[in-house]
Amino acid sequence: EDDYMHPREEATNFNESAYYNFYDRGCGLGGWVRLGNRPNEGYAEMTTCFYLPDDRVAFWFARPRIDTNDEHNAGGLRFEIVRPFEEHRVTYDGPAVVLADPSEMEDPKRAFAENPRIPCRLEQVHRGIAQPWGGEPEPEEGEQAPAIDPEKAFARGHFEQHMAVTGTVTVGDERFAVEDALGLRDHSWGPRYWQNIWWYRWLTVNLGPDLGLATTVSGDEQGNRRVGGFLYDRRHNGDRWVPIRGVELDSDYDDRWYHSSVRATVRTDDRSYDIAGEVWSSIPLRNRRDGMTTRIVEGMTRWRHGDLEGSGLAEYLDQIVDGRPVGAADNL
Repeated sequence: EDDYMHPREEATNFNESAYYNFYDRGCGLGGWVRLGNRPNEGYAEMTTCFYLPDDRVAFWFARPRIDTNDEHNAGGLRFEIVRPFEEHRVTYDGPAVVLADPSEMEDPKRAFAENPRIPCRLEQVHRGIAQPWGGEPEPEEGEQAPAIDPEKAFARGHFEQHMAVTGTVTVGDERFAVEDALGLRDHSWGPRYWQNIWWYRWLTVNLGPDLGLATTVSGDEQGNRRVGGFLYDRRHNGDRWVPIRGVELDSDYDDRWYHSSVRATVRTDDRSYDIAGEVWSSIPLRNRRDGMTTRIVEGMTRWRHGDLEGSGLAEYLDQIVDGRPVGAADNL
């Protein structure tokens, strides 16, 4: 049931979002799409982002009007559940701005005005290659779920799943056949404001159909640090995922405080994995509310573990204080 839409809640900032990413080594194209329904605020957050092989990025963001939470279908982007946790269809038919320098999205108004706008089309099928991880926390028998202040919430329910992806992406006159891609999807529901997390680093790593992981390292204003996530390794665990118990994370940054490389040691109950990533294309996104500015840098990343090579996203969210991302200087 959790793969479908959830009941609309009373909280003004109720959000139900779904996200899909992918990368195909054959055609050299990667990307991600997201729809976040905010029906009580009357709109959806709709984003498409495609990293082209020549380092350009085709990007679009809009807030199409919605008044229900019946489906993820807005602004030309649609997610269709063919079989829960097994097969999804993702389609988009709409515009994109093509950015030769993706960092121009630091100033979205100017970036949309000064870059070429062209038609874009996406048709993909995403098939599960591992079991989903996550869900909505449930209280023990006889206990009540803790009350959560919607004004301070980020998501009550959330799961992630590694996927195999096929289809096509058309950007203007360029058509890319996605024939052997791997990716990850997530689905979240419950009240959310982007300003309610001080910083996080979300790594999605695909190292072939037999090894993948997703982990989040986050922190608050008091310096507390949290780690979560899951890993599947068919060589040792079959088709089941195992929880990630610890992450040691080290990042290099350029002069704009964009992460350029990532090194992580990921620990499960009985194994340790050393993962290295080189970010080959980044785009900074912005969300503002009540005088706070949140920056999310989306870095398409080449990952390596031993002799295995793969791809995925390194997503770094920070609140911006005095012009700097708050998590960049922390010992993670």
